[in-house]
Amino acid sequence: MQPKLRIAAITDEYSPDLALALSAMTATGMTGAELRVLWGKNIMDLSDDELSKAKALLAEHEMEVISIASPLLKCVLPNAPEIDGRFQQDVFAAKHTFEDQPRLTDHAFKVAEFFGAKIVRVFSYWRTVEPEKTYDAVASALHSLGDKAAPRGLTVGLENEHACNVATAAHSAKMLSMVQHPFVKLVWDPANALCSGESPFPGGYSLLPKDRIVHVHAKDCHMEDHKPIWGPLGTRNVDWKGQIDALWNDGYRGWLSLETHWPGPGGNKMEASTICGWNLRGLASM
Repeated sequence: MQPKLRIAAITDEYSPDLALALSAMTATGMTGAELRVLWGKNIMDLSDDELSKAKALLAEHEMEVISIASPLLKCVLPNAPEIDGRFQQDVFAAKHTFEDQPRLTDHAFKVAEFFGAKIVRVFSYWRTVEPEKTYDAVASALHSLGDKAAPRGLTVGLENEHACNVATAAHSAKMLSMVQHPFVKLVWDPANALCSGESPFPGGYSLLPKDRIVHVHAKDCHMEDHKPIWGPLGTRNVDWKGQIDALWNDGYRGWLSLETHWPGPGGNKMEASTICGWNLRGLASM
C-alpha cells in the first residue's frame, strides 16, 4: 500500500555514507531526503566537490531534497538567561556560534538552492532557564530570516526542539503568533514536545495553527527520570497513528520525515532506521 503522505528521512539517521543511506531509504519506498551530516561533516561544512557528489547520488536514486537540516540558531544567545543544563545539546558535527549566524544563513540558503530544497530548518537558540525571556530575540531573528528567504522562494522551518527555547507546541504557537511572516513556518516534532513534558497529541497539536505546519519529523520515545528513551517508531509514547490521521484530516500534505534517534539493536543505526522506516511507511498508509 502506498503511503497517503510522502515519507522521507534525514539521511545520516541511516548512515553518514550517503550512498548507503539512499539505498536503504529507497528500498523502504522513501522519495525525499533531508541533509544534515554527510560523510561525517555537517551540511554547512561540505566542499563544493562534496556537494556536487551528493547531488549526483541523490539524482541517481531519484531522491528529492526536501529540507536542509541546518544548525541555524542552534547556539548560545548573548545576554540571555543562563543555559538550562538539563537538556543534551545535539550538535551533529556543527559547532557554530552566534557570530557565525549571518555567514551560515547565506550559505544555508545557497545550499538549499543548489539542491532545490524549499525548506531550511532552524532553531531558537540553546534553551535557557527562562525561555520566554528570549522570545523577542528569537522572533526578531526568525523575522529577519523570513525576509531573507522570501525573495529566494524558501521557507524558514522553525523546529520545536527540547534543547532550545521553543520546545513544545505551546511554545511554537506563541512564537508563530509573534512572527506573522508567510515564509516562517513550523517543523512539528511531536517527540521533542514529549521530551519537554508536553503531551504532543492530541493536546499539544490542538494548540498549533495547522496552516503554519510546513514539515513533520517522526521519532518515538518514552521518558525515564526526565530523559528520553528512544525506540521503534510507533511503539512508544507518541500516538503516531492519531497524529498522522489528524494531520491528513486537517489538510496537511507535506512530508513525514524519519529522524530515528533510536540506537537500534546492538547499536546498529542502519537496522534501527530500517525498522523505523518500514514502521513509518505502515503508519503513513493507514
